[in-house]
Amino acid sequence: MCLRAVSLYTVRRLGVVNMSSMNAPTPQIRMVAVCQMTSTNDINENLSTCHRLINKAKVKGAQMVFLPECFDYVSENKEQGWELMQTIDGPIITSLRKLAENLGIWLSLGGFHEKVAGSEKPFLSHIVINSSGEIVDVYHKLHLFSVTLPGVSLNEGDSINPGSVVKCPVQTPVGAVGLSICYDLRFPQLSAQLRDLGAEILTFPSAFTVPTGMAHWQVLLRARAIENQCYVIAAAQTGKHNTVRTSYGHAMVVDPWGCVLAECGEGTDVSVAEINLEYLQKVRQNMPVITHRRALSTSPENSL
Repeated sequence: MCLRAVSLYTVRRLGVVNMSSMNAPTPQIRMVAVCQMTSTNDINENLSTCHRLINKAKVKGAQMVFLPECFDYVSENKEQGWELMQTIDGPIITSLRKLAENLGIWLSLGGFHEKVAGSEKPFLSHIVINSSGEIVDVYHKLHLFSVTLPGVSLNEGDSINPGSVVKCPVQTPVGAVGLSICYDLRFPQLSAQLRDLGAEILTFPSAFTVPTGMAHWQVLLRARAIENQCYVIAAAQTGKHNTVRTSYGHAMVVDPWGCVLAECGEGTDVSVAEINLEYLQKVRQNMPVITHRRALSTSPENSL
């Protein structure tokens, strides 16, 4: 793991940020909470866990709380999932809207199985709720996971409808938040587009498998942070959901220099981290990667 002290020492040597300014109070520092949980097919128990994590995050001073993909449920099969799915005005989202209003806190609900008219399959929806309990925006997961590995076989397209629209970043008290979900992490062009649209924070609420998580989770999150010079917030599912599905966990927050600021431990957990937009701007100003992009073209075969 990239240690905060090592990261700031390296940044100082490169002249990206003045260390004394990093220690000075600034109105641009905001607190976020990233959550980790083990959803099952018991919606009431999952919702109770969400409430408990959000309340804990509020006590820790968070202004916005990020829940993982499938916070509502992880079903044992697609048919059970279709029975459990709810509309966006159903009891799950209604309960969380009321909680957001009561606590005066923003919520990122990272992967709700949204029932829609005319389809037996739901969307996986990333819903943002403001501190007044209002739904600010909804993003439908674009890229659907499909993998066959030893001990793991999963095809989301069998049970989920794909989205088709990239949403503009949501303006929140902690910064401009770009919305995506889990497998979207593997498609850097989506993150780059969100950065071009003004994102300061990229979100990847996830339910990574253990084999892919062990191999790729942290390196992908840090890569998206570094190449886009954004904070990355990745809430995560963890542990054994049922007899056929287990998730990797390791929910974390990464800064624009690629340093892991916070990471959840084993089991159900919540970790908090500061979002310093002044620091983000210094990183971008001192290494203006985006302005260095060049249009690429392919030359004809065998041309000099």
